Amino acid sequence: MNITEKILSSKAGHEVTPGEIIEIPVDLAMSHDGTSPPAIKTFEKVADKVWDPEKIAIIFDHNIPANTIGSAEFQKVCRDFIKTQNITKNFIHGEGICHQVVPEMGLVEPGMVVVGADSHTCTYGAFGAFSTGMGATDLAMVWATGKTWFMVPEAIKMEVTGELNEYIAPKDIILNIIGEIGIAGATYKTAEFCGPAIESMGVEGRATMCNMAIEMGAKNGIMEPNKEVIDYVCKRTSKKESELTIYKSDDDATYEKEMQFDIT
Repeated sequence: MNITEKILSSKAGHEVTPGEIIEIPVDLAMSHDGTSPPAIKTFEKVADKVWDPEKIAIIFDHNIPANTIGSAEFQKVCRDFIKTQNITKNFIHGEGICHQVVPEMGLVEPGMVVVGADSHTCTYGAFGAFSTGMGATDLAMVWATGKTWFMVPEAIKMEVTGELNEYIAPKDIILNIIGEIGIAGATYKTAEFCGPAIESMGVEGRATMCNMAIEMGAKNGIMEPNKEVIDYVCKRTSKKESELTIYKSDDDATYEKEMQFDIT
């Protein structure tokens, strides 16, 4: 099995297969000041209390401070909801872009299932988590139940070899990959990045690559955590490596397609 299949299997309670529809628990649900209000509107039609306020993160980052009356009113809806639902632990505002803030605040760990009302939620695959974006209506149901459904995705293995020169950044690598596979070339697939270039890449570069998995249509981007990622997570969660749930793809894991990219 590959990493994504192992994570989803652990949450489903049985060995999953690509194409299977599963309903699984969520470890973290994220939204920001732009996507929270429509999710709140839907949530209030179906439930009174969120399933677990400590597993919900609401981050003000798109218009902070509010630059229009409309933005301020949107944020007031969020603040009222946060207060009513006691989502105080992970209410973060003015600290930076949500996809940087979530790992910086120690909210993501390997093996987690993370969903967010923003397409670039796939960023957290850089930390060995299954992480994907969804719409506000789906997020509202996660707030209400703590669960959501997925179709288990097929995986594309993307092996990156070679060494970076001083003028090539991880952003260039992922743009090159997207250019080759196309903007819809990985639709609803897992983009699993591996190889020597990925293994030696730092946290920021890995996050940059997984962040853009959605730009090729992928359901999620994911990487096996390397030592730098593990140290990063341990520092921000106060956990030891032995306390983390780290999954790695089996040597004989099956992929829909395997691609090689030499960045030399």
